[in-house]
Amino acid sequence: MGFDYALVHLTYTIPPAIAFTFIYWPLLTRLDVYKILFLISIAVISTTPWDSYLIRARIWTYPPNAIVGPTLFRIPAEEIFFFVIQTYNTTLFYLLLSKPTFHPIYLCREENSYAGTLLRAWRTLGQVVLAATIILGVGMIVTEGEGTYMGLILVWAGPFLLLLWSLAYQFVVGLPLSNTLLPVVLPTLYLWLVDTLALRRGTWVIESGTKLGFHLWDGLEIEEAVFFLVTNTLIVFGLVAFDNAVAILEAFPSIYPSFSPLPSPILLVKALLLPTSNYDIKRIEGLSQALARLRRKSRSFYLASGVFQGRLRIDLILLYSFCRVADDLIDNASSAAEAKMWIDRLSTFLDIVYASAGTIVKYPPLERFITENFPLPVQPALLLLPTDYLPSAPLYGLLRGFETDLEFSSRIPRYPIRDETDLQTYASRVAGTVAELCLELVYHHSRSPASGSRRQRLVQAGGRMGIALQYVNIARDITVDAQIGRVYLPTTWLEADQMSPEDIVEAPESAEAHTVRLRLLGKSMDIYIETRGTIEELPHEAKGPMRVAVESYMEIGRILMENNYKVRAGRATVPKLRRLKVAWQSLSR
Repeated sequence: MGFDYALVHLTYTIPPAIAFTFIYWPLLTRLDVYKILFLISIAVISTTPWDSYLIRARIWTYPPNAIVGPTLFRIPAEEIFFFVIQTYNTTLFYLLLSKPTFHPIYLCREENSYAGTLLRAWRTLGQVVLAATIILGVGMIVTEGEGTYMGLILVWAGPFLLLLWSLAYQFVVGLPLSNTLLPVVLPTLYLWLVDTLALRRGTWVIESGTKLGFHLWDGLEIEEAVFFLVTNTLIVFGLVAFDNAVAILEAFPSIYPSFSPLPSPILLVKALLLPTSNYDIKRIEGLSQALARLRRKSRSFYLASGVFQGRLRIDLILLYSFCRVADDLIDNASSAAEAKMWIDRLSTFLDIVYASAGTIVKYPPLERFITENFPLPVQPALLLLPTDYLPSAPLYGLLRGFETDLEFSSRIPRYPIRDETDLQTYASRVAGTVAELCLELVYHHSRSPASGSRRQRLVQAGGRMGIALQYVNIARDITVDAQIGRVYLPTTWLEADQMSPEDIVEAPESAEAHTVRLRLLGKSMDIYIETRGTIEELPHEAKGPMRVAVESYMEIGRILMENNYKVRAGRATVPKLRRLKVAWQSLSR
């Protein structure tokens, strides 16, 4: 009886597990726990017979003075725990790196496309290489002798890798290397170091006669190096295949109208076997464009989007994309008349979408109207807006807010935000409505029902929070807005400080302008404090992500209150590490 192997765990495998758990805990979801348990179960079940055979065949052994004693099929308890802890650590590392990834955009319809042809070539190449590896392993086992251990590794791992590659090659090839290569390489390098130390101490021993005798470096047998490489690859390939299947289930509601939040292994395999010809390529492209638009236009909300789950995340990204496209169409118009034209067309779009069956007005088919009246790049944002379960009133309210923007160039006086009431009305229309729509999506996708009165109260509170966020947005963009002749600060506030909107246009960074900015931020903070408690009443799966969304944006306001902040393109920005810290703290509450 001894504790050498147990000390390996206490020193080298358990501390990383504790660290990963601490870091990832605020991000952990039910689906993540399901993945972890699923992968650990497969790892233990698939490795136990193979490991037991190696011990019985005396390919490797454990000195009695290195292990505590209890065994399962001759496998020491410490070795069984190694199956668990390695899978746990690699899985958590993968989950941490892949959390921001929006998996549906990596789905690809392979028929009649260059990308599809390339993917099929990768699939075939991988299958040939893995099949050859299995054959090589068989040859090593049949020949016996020094290649036996390596052959057993290849024959055991090869079929699993071949299966996973054949099912999930699209994601293995297409996902960022931070999702595929990094979670294999770094844990493998770490375990190589641990294994080197263990072999030198004699914690476990590879018997001579069945090993090739090559070393990756002094103290690390080549077989051990390959073993940890292929086991970590198996874990990551399994996770990638899982995410591939879930992405298919989430991306195509027309094929999978509903499914369990913890999908069964059978459903996961069925999803992976779905022919890519059934993929809605227009939807995938639209989702990709929507995510790119979010990443480009709002780093705060892009960060927050990564912690929402499933179809709620998809619909929130699509909602943002529509609002952003509508805003850009109007802001980028060459004249007030063109901007008014876009508002009218967006209004007609909503009329068509929400037209009742008995309506007298005869509208053209929705898709034809969008195709004939909007630029090609923005059409998916309109087509994919989830209007089936969004109320129409906030969307029409948003358009009324855009109409206020037009008043800057079409009305005398040119500055329509006369007082605080005008400011609140404007903020309610352009941001409060969006916040209400976000909460409507939350409750549509939630499995936690809420009474009608409670839901209405929380949606209204969300609208108030949207006003707070818009005040921050206005405070941040004083300079940018002044460059196009817009001043959203109430004229009555400016007059109280012996200023006019024209003074802000001429000197948006003056000390006087900053004083009014601070007043606006104070109003924003008051509303934020008034309504932030209602976030805790949201469904469990949404409250943490919603905290991240709110706090990430309010942090801009806090930055603006500081004396020194970085400016990018005329706007104050929150440093990346600070944004990550805010997000982690928001989820940890």
